Amino acid sequence: MSQLKTKHLLGIKNLDREDIELIFQTANNFKEVINRPIKKVPSLRDVTVANVFFENSTRTKLSFELAEKRLSADVVNFSASGSSVKKGETLLDTVNNILAMKVDMVVMRHSSPGAPHFLAKHIDANIINAGDGTHEHPTQALLDTFSIQEKCGAVEGKKVVIVGDILHSRVALSNIFALQTLGADVMVCGPATLLPKHIEELGVKVETSIRKALEWCDVANILRIQLERQQMKYFPSLREYSQFFGVNKELLDSLNKEITIMHPGPINRGVEITSDVADSDHSIILQQVENGVAIRMAVLYLLAGVA
Repeated sequence: MSQLKTKHLLGIKNLDREDIELIFQTANNFKEVINRPIKKVPSLRDVTVANVFFENSTRTKLSFELAEKRLSADVVNFSASGSSVKKGETLLDTVNNILAMKVDMVVMRHSSPGAPHFLAKHIDANIINAGDGTHEHPTQALLDTFSIQEKCGAVEGKKVVIVGDILHSRVALSNIFALQTLGADVMVCGPATLLPKHIEELGVKVETSIRKALEWCDVANILRIQLERQQMKYFPSLREYSQFFGVNKELLDSLNKEITIMHPGPINRGVEITSDVADSDHSIILQQVENGVAIRMAVLYLLAGVA
């Protein structure tokens, strides 16, 4: 198989193991490219990609833009904050206007779950979901699982715990799907108020003790507390959250083994993770950032080949 079975990347649920392995194989090739003195290839020359972000983003938007430019694509950036969306224009009208400018691919972030799926039904361009509300964030999950494979040699059989605000996290859901597809054993850990009801029905273990979770796992992916998505208080204070669920060096040193620490960013230093852990040898956070560009190059390249 040399291309994906889908025209769009709307969520990890739409990918099978072969698709994910093809993305990883392609990303490995692009990692060699981005470490060369000349970091560009002409793979997407004459392809125009629109980055359509209806929510604020720094890392994901920059990563996609860099990936597109490394592939020699023409890039159009759209931000809702300074657009006609503020004047009442609909999502479909906005994107149709962008497509009228002969755009081939759309990378979209939106606050509403399902927005990229809606778009995929109405327009012909390839759609890449860069995060839809609290639903999915597929390229983040792909770069996370790719980073685990790179660090541990394989994803299959590894014990991975996702720690923190599972309830509001699109990263958590996509990671669960990707890790399970590749054969990992997955646990979620956090305050009971931040764990979705019936999440065990997804086939994950559930733990409310951070120590027990870390003693169990090989890899800990620590999520940011999504204060901007919380409509009510789910715990008394950030200080109390940090005391009971924060990962610090003292806690890691007390374990009888070494574990790999990940974080999708941006980091709330001193809340979910301390600086001496984020910057330690346990951490592969910066490798995640580097791998994000390679993974997004792979996704763009492979989808551009799907008619």
